[in-house]
Formats: sequence, structure tokens, C-alpha cells
Amino acid sequence: MKVSVGSDHGGLDLKAVLVAHLEQRGHEVVDLGTHTPSSCDYPEFARAVAERVRDGEADRGVLVCGTGIGMSIAANKVRGIRAAVVSDPFSARMASEHNDARVLCFGQRTLGPSVATLCLDAWLDATFEGGRHARRVDGITAIEVERD
Repeated sequence: MKVSVGSDHGGLDLKAVLVAHLEQRGHEVVDLGTHTPSSCDYPEFARAVAERVRDGEADRGVLVCGTGIGMSIAANKVRGIRAAVVSDPFSARMASEHNDARVLCFGQRTLGPSVATLCLDAWLDATFEGGRHARRVDGITAIEVERD
């Protein structure tokens, strides 16, 4: 699986842990930055990762900032992307199984590396269930279309 990742300066350390974990699991990782601890703005990284997922250049995306909230808000502005902030493995699994979230967001200031990797594994190992959940995801897509 090809996974695009990104972070701002507030998520740099956790991103490094998650990249190493993804590579250890055999995934191809494309790190879109940031690569330094200098202050930067998260929307550019959220957009870059989300667009790669949307365009099929990556199967999934992982974003990290201080709380994960800003990254998820920015990523969710990209048409066709469903990004979820998670803090436990159950929510991570549900993000995939029920919401077909292709982008997962983490907060470095709110979540330790061990729990983050458990969440990442739960999300990667889960698949969208479809059925009644597909109807709900279609409802989300309808909202996007109405916006335009």
C-alpha cells in the first residue's frame, strides 16, 4: 500500500515514528513534509496529502499536527476526502469500516507514539463495510456536491 504522510512542525516527531512503523509493515511511504522543526502552516501539508489520496497517487494518507484537528479540517476541504482525527484504536477502525476515511489525523500533543501506532494498525487493517454505511457516505458526498 502507498501511504502519503505529512505534518507541520508540531507533528514532526510523531510523524517520524509513524513513517518508521509504516515502512516496517512494508508500506511504501511518501513523506510530503515538513522535514524541519521550523514553524510552518499545516494547511499546505494537509492539502498535499489529501490531493494525493483523492487523485489515486496514494492509497491512504496520514497527517500529524499538534492536535490533529487543524489537519483534519484542512484535509476535509479537499473534495472526496474524508479525514478523521482519532485517539483510540476503536475509533480508527470505525473511521475505515463505517466512514471510509482514507486520511487519518493524529495530534502529537494529545497522543503518545504507542497508542498512535495501535490506531494506525487498526485503521490500516480495516476495510470499508459498505451496506448501510455506503448510504451514509453517499450522503456526505451529496453535501459536497450541493456546496458547489
